[in-house]
Amino acid sequence: RKRLAALKCIEEIFRCVTIWLAPILVFTAEEAWLSRYGDDGERSVHLEQFYNRTWDEEWDKRDYELAAKWDQIRRVRSGVTGALELERAAKRLGSSLEAAPIVHVTDPELRALLATVDLAEICITSDITVTADPAPQDAFVVADISGVSVVPARAVGKKCARSWRITTDVGLDPAYPGLSARDASAMREIDGKPA
Repeated sequence: RKRLAALKCIEEIFRCVTIWLAPILVFTAEEAWLSRYGDDGERSVHLEQFYNRTWDEEWDKRDYELAAKWDQIRRVRSGVTGALELERAAKRLGSSLEAAPIVHVTDPELRALLATVDLAEICITSDITVTADPAPQDAFVVADISGVSVVPARAVGKKCARSWRITTDVGLDPAYPGLSARDASAMREIDGKPA
């Protein structure tokens, strides 16, 4: 469901952006349109109308609570990426997917908020640990949020051939020996294989 929702969003974004850019980037937009939809009966991007969506009232409401939640998450993410950038500069890490940082958070409300999302996915790391333990002296301190520190650490396991995440469950599915359990499950769905 999550993957299909993401694909639907990508489809809508592609259609809107390509149609909007068509008057300016005439040949590029047409090439992108035909590359996506092919020549089999799909009309030219230049015959499409600009989207004139009329959203219902639910789409027009501002969710300030949700915006505040994601503002906090983005701040924590910027701390994680800052800590990992120092590790990359020191040549101790190559990619953020090689990392499994430990995030020390003193505020219990912020820890509860971070538990509602997949922080490793948001920070583009293989794994992440959020803990209430006090941070060591050499931890990277997140400037925007008091009580948040990051200790970079290397991920443990093997690299998944599909997502490039480093996990300990790579190769557990015999049908997909080079993939993590999450990616093997996705490939089973795509290939139509039974679980």
